Amino acid sequence: MNKANTLHTSTILKVTVFSEVSVGISANSILFLFHLCMLFDGHRPKPIDLFIDFLSLIQLTMLITMGLIAVDMFIPKQRWDCTTCQSIIYLHRFLRGLSLCATCLLNVLWAITLSPRSSCLGKFKHKSPYHVFCGLLFLCILYMSLSCHFLVSITATFNLTSEHFMYVTQSCSLLPMSYSQQSAVSTVLALREAFLISLMALSSGYMLTLLCRHKKLSQHLHSNSLSLKASPELRATRTILLLMSFFVVFYILDIVIFHSRMKFKDGSIFYCIQILVSHSYATVSPFVLIRTEKHIINLLRSMCWRTINI
Repeated sequence: MNKANTLHTSTILKVTVFSEVSVGISANSILFLFHLCMLFDGHRPKPIDLFIDFLSLIQLTMLITMGLIAVDMFIPKQRWDCTTCQSIIYLHRFLRGLSLCATCLLNVLWAITLSPRSSCLGKFKHKSPYHVFCGLLFLCILYMSLSCHFLVSITATFNLTSEHFMYVTQSCSLLPMSYSQQSAVSTVLALREAFLISLMALSSGYMLTLLCRHKKLSQHLHSNSLSLKASPELRATRTILLLMSFFVVFYILDIVIFHSRMKFKDGSIFYCIQILVSHSYATVSPFVLIRTEKHIINLLRSMCWRTINI
């Protein structure tokens, strides 16, 4: 009976993980390809559009690598060698860290967009796409160096029988690290995440302050042109704040589930749940962004009508 329940639970988790990855890949592909077509069509991209493209590309690639990892977890056809393990796990962890940074910077960039010209952030408003590209390239190089410890801490599972190795996939395991190595890695990651989350919180608080001022001004002037309902800036700001809310909720859940996994030493259930939660933002966020893109919505509606008519 227990074996049947375990098999049933494993099947549900497998279907859920693959469904989440498939939906996320589709949504991020639509968002990325739409902005790419707009770029090739001659539209001059705004810095925030470049960041949305960058974020959707990161999340698309991250979900593809997660799909490969899920295949090796649930339906392994052949064992990966050590080089394959290191390459895929390193790429996945690198993209997860870069996704956190890109999400934070998207928040900061929109706060700069909303800021008055006279504010200290106003001078950053008119940076060219070249400066944005240079900044993104710098972030990629920085996060590649921060994730390099996975190139030496991941190994193939075959011929490894020690219980100290942590399960990653059927083919890959995480090598045990000394206390000093573990402390150093944990400290760097904790400082990175604390800095980015703090920056996100400050920019979100700044945007909320600007929205409150705008609301008071609108109520004072009783002007339809300044109506909160009609303001595209307000709608975009609500979208960004909604994204940040999703991110914080999934981030906290990820931490709770990770510590539960470490406490109960569970190698399957908690690990699969952690995978689902840690990739939920990458699946949900493109839908939130697509919702604000009227051109994408109209295109999808026309495609649906054509399909129904056929």
